[in-house]
Amino acid sequence: MKALAAHIKQDVDSAHAADARGYQPRQLVLLGGGMANLQVLSALAAKPLPEMRIILVAPFPRTIYPGMLPGFVAGRYSQDECAIPLEPLVRRAGIRWLQRSVKSLDAGSQTLQLDDGSSQHYDWLSINTGPVQNREQIERDIPGAREFGLFAHPLETFALLWPRVCELANSKALRVTVIGDHTAALELALAVRQRLPSSAVTLVIKPGEGGVDLDSPVHARLVAAMKAQRITVLQDVAVGMSAESVHLGCGAHLACDVPLIALESQSPAWLADSGLALDGQGQVAIDAYQRSTSHSQVFSVQDESEALVHNLPAATTGASLHAVRDTSHALHFLFGGSQQAVASWGSYSATGRTLNWLKDWTDRRHVARYLQVTS
Repeated sequence: MKALAAHIKQDVDSAHAADARGYQPRQLVLLGGGMANLQVLSALAAKPLPEMRIILVAPFPRTIYPGMLPGFVAGRYSQDECAIPLEPLVRRAGIRWLQRSVKSLDAGSQTLQLDDGSSQHYDWLSINTGPVQNREQIERDIPGAREFGLFAHPLETFALLWPRVCELANSKALRVTVIGDHTAALELALAVRQRLPSSAVTLVIKPGEGGVDLDSPVHARLVAAMKAQRITVLQDVAVGMSAESVHLGCGAHLACDVPLIALESQSPAWLADSGLALDGQGQVAIDAYQRSTSHSQVFSVQDESEALVHNLPAATTGASLHAVRDTSHALHFLFGGSQQAVASWGSYSATGRTLNWLKDWTDRRHVARYLQVTS
């Protein structure tokens, strides 16, 4: 025991001496509680990064797994079943957690400004804030959206508000309009129908370029499911909202009690002035390693990423990086409503109840991976 105490004292004395010389450990900031950063947290719990100060900046106490959101909306899962709490992950990884939101990023000075007025310097940065909807931009495109619309993102906020819609539906049949421009909107429309069988459900989906190709095999299966489940599909765009209607591009006013805004996630507003090179969609322009093309110490990921789990630690030590694998031909499952799921694999697709069971098993197993790390 005396030898151990002497060893600990030597480490403490060395740390104090380093502080006296002005030494500051390098700092890695994980910006956002998206699934990719959660993968990094899980890896850090098993294999910490030595001589590295790591900070997670994320505003919500838990992350909703996106693949289970339609099931939650449909009433299949509780919030707890599809949520991953951050505190146990942070504790196991032995890092610091700031439960804040970012207000601005300066890539030149490598600094983040947070919503409490504080700032954080980074030597390396992993941006994985999860899907966001730029409400200012949506309000410009759809006046009235911020006052009357129910936003699907962030998922953690939507998950708290959706039960209120279900309570309202217990007293009267609602008119729900899902407004979207990507596949997740189709899944949400089917989920709303399953949870609110007495309500009128309409999907307003953006047609043509920048929208969804409803003739593709996967989308055609989802559309067929919607028609079978009495969901009205309108290929149009929303151009305004009021207390009782959604205004469409064709000039019609669609009677609506709950406009659910499920437009594809957009770039955070603070990226525009960050100094990072951006792509045509306003997201961080990245290379084959998910690294910023203008600032190599910054990584940016939209979804889960096994490559980030390797590349982020590798970048801090100067090791070689791994290119992101092509997942376009991976097996994907989509919520199909009425106890069915749609599977796609490259150009192939299928629908069925067995696939619904397989999707449920896969999603529960995926979330359980993170819960096992926190136990």
